[in-house]
Amino acid sequence: MAENGVRQWQVTDAEAGQRLDNFLLRVMKGVPRSHIYKILRSGEVRVNKGRARPHYHLAEGDVLRLPPVRVAAPSDPAVLPAYLQGQLEAAVLYEDSHLLVLDKPSGLAVHGGSGLSWGVIEALRQLRPDARELELVHRLDRDTSGCLIFSKKRSALRALHEALRAGLMEKRYLVLAAGDWQGEARSVRLALRKNTLQSGERMVRVDPVEGKAAHTHFLPLERFRGAVLLQADLDTGRTHQIRVHLQAIGHAVAGDEKYGDAAFNQRLRALGLRRLFLHAALVAFRHPQDGRPMRIEAPLPADLQAILTPLRKESAG
Repeated sequence: MAENGVRQWQVTDAEAGQRLDNFLLRVMKGVPRSHIYKILRSGEVRVNKGRARPHYHLAEGDVLRLPPVRVAAPSDPAVLPAYLQGQLEAAVLYEDSHLLVLDKPSGLAVHGGSGLSWGVIEALRQLRPDARELELVHRLDRDTSGCLIFSKKRSALRALHEALRAGLMEKRYLVLAAGDWQGEARSVRLALRKNTLQSGERMVRVDPVEGKAAHTHFLPLERFRGAVLLQADLDTGRTHQIRVHLQAIGHAVAGDEKYGDAAFNQRLRALGLRRLFLHAALVAFRHPQDGRPMRIEAPLPADLQAILTPLRKESAG
């Protein structure tokens, strides 16, 4: 183990646009992810002499204080299993020199850590070693499948982050929810507050006082007995937004062990559901290089399609 001293780091134009936590994981190679978040929570990392959240996006000229850290001796990265290499290559929906869009499989975290040798980003960096600036543009929960965007250039990352902030990126999900849906389309505007438990688990609650604005449009696509297939369009991208908004209006997401309905989940498990029924079905945005419209879709996976068949039979009976 080696001890590094305090460093001052001025963010360059090429580094701007990255999330602070992702930047630290890059420049503090060998430091465990859990320790990165610990020094962020404690305020040991400073941005322009002040505290900053992990999701803060760096700006050119920002001055970072990086504290002394104990760095593990370098070791060979975990080798990506052949089955996962094939699975991810087959899941690429779109790719060019600026970006890549993946149909992320359910059960695969976007980042490694917590006992995982790799997540999607680490896996893709092994598969695309020449894409030295490969970064996540946004995130999906581990159990959520579907469209996940990666940038291959800093300029693309900045442009796509700006589109997200300006509400110029369309993100559409398919979700199976409990209950009998009344009426047609419904918009939910409930502020959400994220808390991190001592265990590191993230929990989100509706909080009209301290929460951040969150807005979801829901449209019923197919109704079943005691369940509904919904299209969900996000105006904001808060953590667990769809899951908590549906819980709040009495329509928990199928297979949701954190915010869901235990009896409904048991019913769906009997039909074969083994995970969260939440799928990022579409992303639409302007290409960061030339502005051409991009519309990329990921079909509903076979395991989720298979759940709808018995629901249709139940409802018809």
